[in-house]
Amino acid sequence: MYYDPKKFEFVEHLEANWRAIEHELSQLGSQDFIPYPEKISSSKRKQDGIFWYLFLGVKIDINCELCPETSRLVEAIPGMITAGFSRLAPGAHIVPHSGKPTNVLRCHLGLSVPEKCALRVASEIKQWVNGQCLVFDDTSEHEAWNLSDRPRDILLLDFKIPPGFEIRHDSK
Repeated sequence: MYYDPKKFEFVEHLEANWRAIEHELSQLGSQDFIPYPEKISSSKRKQDGIFWYLFLGVKIDINCELCPETSRLVEAIPGMITAGFSRLAPGAHIVPHSGKPTNVLRCHLGLSVPEKCALRVASEIKQWVNGQCLVFDDTSEHEAWNLSDRPRDILLLDFKIPPGFEIRHDSK
């Protein structure tokens, strides 16, 4: 299930600084990314992966040093649990999966998104847009694909649900 990104105060600040984040991403090489934990159906080229800043509350210092502006922006988000760059290779497909029930939501900030890339959450499909966030419930079944000829890059964030925020659950 998707949520209105404007309901989260940090989104405006991330979107206003997306070019600086994208610039730091552009300085990284494929060797800086580790393989996805999810099952991916792709061409098996080593172009998929994650570059973590923060993983389950643990700061990855060396990665934060490589991208200091992005690290600073991410660390300022209340309730931040996980943050990193997510790269999806041309032709790749992250198969349908669901996160475990938690008090966490997921945010994707589009950084370098070609056409023919999309994210399905429950029954709703959206395309990423450079400089804009999508916020969704990771416990809803979701999948992603890149049918373009270029990698798709986003900033992926998991954050605690703010106090007083009402969560809607899928009827499925």
